[in-house]
Amino acid sequence: MSIDRENNSLNAKVIYDLTSFTHLDYTNHLACIVWFSGCNMRCDYCYNKDIVFAKEGKYSYIDILDFLKTRVNLLEAVVLSGGEASSYELVPFCRKIKELGFKIKLDTNGTNFLHVKELLDLNLLDYIALDYKAQKEKFTRIAHSNKFDEFSKTLDLLIESHVEFEARTTVHGDLLDSDDVNEIILDLKNRGYKKSYYIQEFLETEKNIGDLKRPKKRLNRSLLRDDIEVIFR
Repeated sequence: MSIDRENNSLNAKVIYDLTSFTHLDYTNHLACIVWFSGCNMRCDYCYNKDIVFAKEGKYSYIDILDFLKTRVNLLEAVVLSGGEASSYELVPFCRKIKELGFKIKLDTNGTNFLHVKELLDLNLLDYIALDYKAQKEKFTRIAHSNKFDEFSKTLDLLIESHVEFEARTTVHGDLLDSDDVNEIILDLKNRGYKKSYYIQEFLETEKNIGDLKRPKKRLNRSLLRDDIEVIFR
C-alpha cells in the first residue's frame, strides 16, 4: 500500500467509540476497546444497536493511535470490536498498533474470512474471540445473515492455526435450547476444537435489535454435552 493511500485509510472516521480502559475483555491484560461502526449481521439479541446501524464514526485510526501513544507502558493491549471490525481493512492500523508495542485481540463474527486470514498471515493478531451464532440450520434466523459457510471457513482456519482464540455463543433461551447448543458443541469437537467453549447468556437491556425481553425458557445446563469444556460467563 502506498504511503498516500495508507494515510488516507488511517484518516477514515470509522470508529464509533473508544473505551479507554478494561480488564475484562482481554483476560489477564489491561486493554482499551476500539468499537468499529457498522455490522454485516443483525442479531436479535445484540444490545450494540447504535453501533451496528452507525454509518460512520467519531474517531479515525489516527485519533486512536494518538491516544495509544499516551498509553504506552500503561496498557498492554487493544481490543478491536464493534459492530464488526473485520469488515474494514485493518492491516495498516494493526501494524501501527504493533509498532507501539501493544497486543491485539479481535472480536469477530468470522464472516470476513480473507481479512482475518491476512491478519493472521502477517502475525498481527494475538487473540481472537469468534462468535458462533448458531448451528447452520438456525444461523440465518439468529444472525439474519446467510454467511455460515464463510464463518465455517474462519473457524477451521483458527483451529488449524497457532493463534490463541476462543469460540463463544450468546444464548437467549427462546432462540437456542440445549439441543441447539449440543449441536454446536458436537460440531466444535468434530472439527478438532480442544479449547474451552464460552456461553454468554442473554442480558436483558433497555434496547436490542430484536426488542427481545427476558427469555421465557432458560438453558438447561445439565443437558449439555461434556465433549469439550463449557464455561459460562
